[in-house]
Amino acid sequence: MKNTDIRLGYCCINLSLADQKITANRGMIKKTFQENGQSYCGELAHKNVQDILKILQWNLANDIYVYRMSSDIFPWMSEYEIQQLPNFSEILPDMQAIGRFVVDNGMRVSMHPGQFDVLPSPTPAVVTKTVKDLDQHCEIMDLMGLPINVGFPINIHVGGTYGDKVAAADRFCQNFKLLKPNTQARLVVENDDKATQYSVLDLFNLVHLKIGIPITFDFHHHRFNTGDLTEEAAIQLASITWQKYTPLTHYSSCKKTFEDAGVIARSHADYIYEQINNYGKTIDIELECKAKDLALLKYRTSFNSLLENYLEFDDKRLFEKIEL
Repeated sequence: MKNTDIRLGYCCINLSLADQKITANRGMIKKTFQENGQSYCGELAHKNVQDILKILQWNLANDIYVYRMSSDIFPWMSEYEIQQLPNFSEILPDMQAIGRFVVDNGMRVSMHPGQFDVLPSPTPAVVTKTVKDLDQHCEIMDLMGLPINVGFPINIHVGGTYGDKVAAADRFCQNFKLLKPNTQARLVVENDDKATQYSVLDLFNLVHLKIGIPITFDFHHHRFNTGDLTEEAAIQLASITWQKYTPLTHYSSCKKTFEDAGVIARSHADYIYEQINNYGKTIDIELECKAKDLALLKYRTSFNSLLENYLEFDDKRLFEKIEL
């Protein structure tokens, strides 16, 4: 395994910058939204956008090129159109600055809408709401000027089987067509952590082969829903769905195994406790650890030091041979 084949990233919150009050997920409760409306949403959104750039600048300074942006950049965006915010003309230049910074520095950003986005739902209102939310996530990335492809993906789960996995996957594929073209071009789908839901093999057969979207391989989820594939076989299968783009993956250690025996096994640990095996594939990894950037930095130090110590030992042996 080559360390150069892996680019590590993290998700949304930067804990190293927390004491500077730098955050990209400022929000409000419903009552505050009802009292203050779109003007206050616009204020918070602008601060979130400005801080995303600060986080990305910190990432670059620390050689981190993969980052998942928060879905909470625009608070309560389901209740309005982003471009109709009173201060949108002030927000837009800062969004465009993010896109330029990302592209100019060879970085990769993604988004991961929440569990309430369910394309295969049998309830039309849920599908309508899901389509709007996914399109708005895409709009954010479009307004940043990011390339319109799965190099800058919007990652979701299928979202449910409703007692018939094949029929639900088929509805997902049909409702995929309701999304705007740019959203379709960015959408990727992730394997689930329950055996009753979608494994990598399920996603390949029931979704990818029908609508062509890539599969984000989640290492931790695969531990609980293998689809009778080994980890290596699953990552190889997921990887071929990305074609010319570097596959995006997710990784976390098991909290129950390493940190707290009292939680359910599917819980994500604060840190990474094992060396990640990429099986020879070039991949980008979003670490889904509770310690965010701190987990990334600790992993890099812990596991890279093993390699460095080995190389240092080899160098000493080499010089000994030269002296002889």
